[in-house]
Parts: sequence; structure tokens; C-alpha cells
Amino acid sequence: ACGFIWYRNPVPAAGVLIVDEGRVLLVKRKYDPRAGAWCIPAGFMEAGETPEQSAIREVHEETGLIVQLAALFGVYAGFDDPRVRAVLILYTARVAGGVLAPGDDAIDAAWFALDALPQDIAFQAHREALAELRARL
Repeated sequence: ACGFIWYRNPVPAAGVLIVDEGRVLLVKRKYDPRAGAWCIPAGFMEAGETPEQSAIREVHEETGLIVQLAALFGVYAGFDDPRVRAVLILYTARVAGGVLAPGDDAIDAAWFALDALPQDIAFQAHREALAELRARL
């Protein structure tokens, strides 16, 4: 009635699918939402970052690994995070260094065969991306 329009715009997020010998790297969430569930290493972009920079930073913070991005994998709409709606930008990458160790907001990091993924994947967009990854390989 007052003419004000409130926009609930999605927040950009970026992450990385790292595949090695038919296995994908996932992290176990430390904090809610969905603490204890597995997800692709990813997170919200920070001010001044490109999606590529954000993806590289997030994977390093959550896994200890340094990655080199290979290609854009896909873009997904995230509707099931109670904090915010998201646009998830995922890349493929190869490990270029570092030592695998959970960090930041992850309590575990592990490799999973694509045909033996954990049942408790945190977000629908991550489940969709992992299903697409299985279909592509």
C-alpha cells in the first residue's frame, strides 16, 4: 500500500566438485542448518570476490586443499536453506596442493565413491549436482 517493494534476492554461493578415481570429496557440516550432514565444499561469496575466488577459498577453508579450477560444472537454485535463498555456482577442480583435513565449518572431510554416497546430503541443490555428476561420468 505504501509503494515500497521488498526484494528477497538470492545470495550467491560457490563450491567445488573434486573427483579422483571415481570418488568425490564431501565435507560434514559443523553448524546448522543441517549440522552433521554431508555436502559439497561450498559457501557464500564474500564482498569483492569472484565466484572462482570464492570456490577456491571455500574448498581450502573446509578441506585444507588447494585446488585449480578446471571448468564450470553447473548453477543451481537453493531453496531449502532456512537462512536464505541461494544461487550455487559449482566448478570442477583438481587438487594442486595442501593436506586433507576438515576445517572452518567442517567436522570431517572424506572421499566417497559416486555409487556409495552418504544418505544424509545436506541440501537439495547438492543432491541434484551429485546426481548430475554420476550421470556425466
